[in-house]
Amino acid sequence: MPLNRRKFLKKSAVTGAGVALTGAVAAPAAQAAETQKGHGPVKRYSLTVMGTTDLHGHVFNWDYFKDAEYADAQGNAQGLARISTLVNQVREEKGRGNTLLLDAGDTIQGTPLTYYYAKVDPITAEGGPVHPMAAAMNAIGYDAVALGNHEFNYGIETLRKFEEQCDFPLLGANALDARTLRPAFPPYFMKTFRVPGAPPVRVAVLGLTNPGIAIWDKAYVQGKLTFPGLEEQAAKWVPKLRSMGADVVVVSAHSGSSGTSSYGDQVPYVENAAALVARQVPGIDAILVGHAHVEIPELLVTNEVTGKKVVLSEPLAYAERLSLFDVDLVFSKGRWSVESVAASVRHANSVADDPRITRLLKADHDVVVAYVNQVVGTATETLTTVEARYKDAPIIDLITRVQEDVVRAALAGTEYASLPVIAQASPFSRTSEIPAGEVTIRGLSSLYVYDNTLVAKVMTGAQVRAYLEYSAEYFVQTAAGAVVDVEKLTNAGGRPDYNYDYVSGLSYEIDIAQAAGSRIRNLTYEGVALDDGRQFVLAVNNYRANGGGAFPFVASAKEVWSESTEIRTRIAEWVTAKGVLDPRDFASVDWKLTRNGVPVF
Repeated sequence: MPLNRRKFLKKSAVTGAGVALTGAVAAPAAQAAETQKGHGPVKRYSLTVMGTTDLHGHVFNWDYFKDAEYADAQGNAQGLARISTLVNQVREEKGRGNTLLLDAGDTIQGTPLTYYYAKVDPITAEGGPVHPMAAAMNAIGYDAVALGNHEFNYGIETLRKFEEQCDFPLLGANALDARTLRPAFPPYFMKTFRVPGAPPVRVAVLGLTNPGIAIWDKAYVQGKLTFPGLEEQAAKWVPKLRSMGADVVVVSAHSGSSGTSSYGDQVPYVENAAALVARQVPGIDAILVGHAHVEIPELLVTNEVTGKKVVLSEPLAYAERLSLFDVDLVFSKGRWSVESVAASVRHANSVADDPRITRLLKADHDVVVAYVNQVVGTATETLTTVEARYKDAPIIDLITRVQEDVVRAALAGTEYASLPVIAQASPFSRTSEIPAGEVTIRGLSSLYVYDNTLVAKVMTGAQVRAYLEYSAEYFVQTAAGAVVDVEKLTNAGGRPDYNYDYVSGLSYEIDIAQAAGSRIRNLTYEGVALDDGRQFVLAVNNYRANGGGAFPFVASAKEVWSESTEIRTRIAEWVTAKGVLDPRDFASVDWKLTRNGVPVF
């Protein structure tokens, strides 16, 4: 296929805003098994629902940041090209007409491949390319895909263009038009499986997305879309689907199963609600779980109303696993009913790439490889994130310095120009490295793996102090004199690395011998104890600014500036302008871990 494909693929039958209800799609006929039970034959039918989730732009088993085949310690493999081979195997085993292929969202963000076709050669341009994920998923033959929160990262226009290019519906029963409160995307998809000698089997797929979109991508969706809770919308739609004749109801939910939320009380809905849906809403047979990036081959949840078991499965992200729900039905008393559901996962590392997908998307892949290997500067020494979780690392100082410079320039000449600018940044990766020598776009991109943008918020010294105390909860309390194991020192309470923040422009100690909430010591600004009443401008990414991670005060703080250019791009621009990446231009020791005043390292 040409390097920049301009020919659109077949348009989806359901792409517009508002309520769009899919029609039945007949599958090839399948044989119904007959067994003797009581006084007459009982017809049985088996179908298999396959599912992926959190693909995040992974088409091939390739690490664009390392410019090499993907590899990890567990021997995993990634990519839709591998998934395609697994799907072909299952269709061969079960009969293509007895299978359904779904995804639970987070499709068009996450790799330089998806960034390139959103920003560099955007699909929204006049005569623009087909999105590689649309091309791959169309070719594999997906039936329906639930919206993920990262689908909104590039704005609604990009999402709608992607939707237009897909041969399958993007489902979101709880993605509502803010004005009409009607679904802005198709709520469900229904498919009919023909069974010779028996009535057809109708399978309904309800798509649910994450309420956190209202926080994380507020700039794009505020006033346009609203996202009520999954339980609420499932309770509304599942009975409708049953009344429409659905024999099987499957939910594809971009929501984890833990029942927890990362955004505090900013919205009244649960972020990871899949198990709550299974427990509270009767009439669901299976749930394909997404969002949490954990592997759950099979989880059984008892519905509180019916007492029946609902089967959940979450395949590992990045197309490393394929979930299978094997559904057995029996026809009795004039209707089909689900007799059993069993879930399992298959591993992408057990198969080779499907050459059909390789041929289809190699040109797109190659152009992105060339793009990320562009040289933009020279590093005087190697910079790495290996110790960045527990030591102030120069490579993170680079991020905060860039953010400070961009915000200062943006506020020049405004009433906020005289306020000191401080900045936050998180150690997103434990393996990022910018080697001494040539600096490439991929090297800088590996440092900042998310498509976050920059926001400026006004906060007081007291609020910044509380912000730092909350961030310091990331460390496990470790008594003075106790052995320090860096592998067990962080992620207290399960907090991920991306929810631990450095704050530049200040000097402080984190006393990990103290209880959470009382750890920040010797907090100063320009060598003087921090004035709680002094105002600062915090340069902060949009995820944190909108409440991601539930850091105190920042979401409600006054916003004085924001932009749509990615922080990753700003870093590349900064390095390109400098030409030389020298830690003397940006590195400083702003914080350190201590125990009763004694440095840990």
